[in-house]
Amino acid sequence: MADRSSILDPQSSKVSVLLAWLVHLYTALGAVVAFVSILLIGQSRFQEAFLLMFLAVVIDATDGTLARAARVKEIIPWFDGDRLEDIVDYANYVIVPCLLIFRADLLPAPDALWLAALPLVASAYGFCQKEAKTADHFFLGFPSYWNILAFYLYVLKTPLWVNAFSIIVFSLLVFVPIKYVYPSRSPYLRNFTNVFAAAWGALLLWVIYSLPESMPSVVFVSILFPAYYASLSLKLEVKRLRSQ
Repeated sequence: MADRSSILDPQSSKVSVLLAWLVHLYTALGAVVAFVSILLIGQSRFQEAFLLMFLAVVIDATDGTLARAARVKEIIPWFDGDRLEDIVDYANYVIVPCLLIFRADLLPAPDALWLAALPLVASAYGFCQKEAKTADHFFLGFPSYWNILAFYLYVLKTPLWVNAFSIIVFSLLVFVPIKYVYPSRSPYLRNFTNVFAAAWGALLLWVIYSLPESMPSVVFVSILFPAYYASLSLKLEVKRLRSQ
């Protein structure tokens, strides 16, 4: 008769293996979300595309916690979930928003193509750094939040030259080795940051549901979180540099 403790051992359990694969499947669904987003952008259905971009963020924000809970690296050590996540993230955080920026005519027409392509090249470099996510749980260089930039350029209806300047500046910041907070794993103010991020996400969802109607007051309030995130990242970076 088999030892009862070995049957209940999660590392040898078929249920645990199934759960680990389901977590990877959950992450991989982000690629499907990206694909459908691209189809919607091609039809100029930007509101629906933004909803799917929001869904992609929800998947990305939760799959890591699920992966750690299911101990996927122990259960399926030969499958690289980090590589899968990078592929899905590049699709959702770089390709999809850059296409939306281009198709929504948010860039000066003569320069729209190369400006929209600039983040594709910059972020390809960013994603391929061995320490794109550092050992102490930070992002190194601008962490390719092009979906957030695309959202604000779209809803704020900023001038095209401002949009072009923003694309160039943030593309350059990918190469600047500043550490940015990794919200779900940050050793600093993690709980407060995550609660703030959840409230911010609710505001963004409200704005997206209201499109194409403009909600300037809500949009401007929502900018408080990106401002907090940037300030916290810079404060911690200055502290780190001073301690060296």
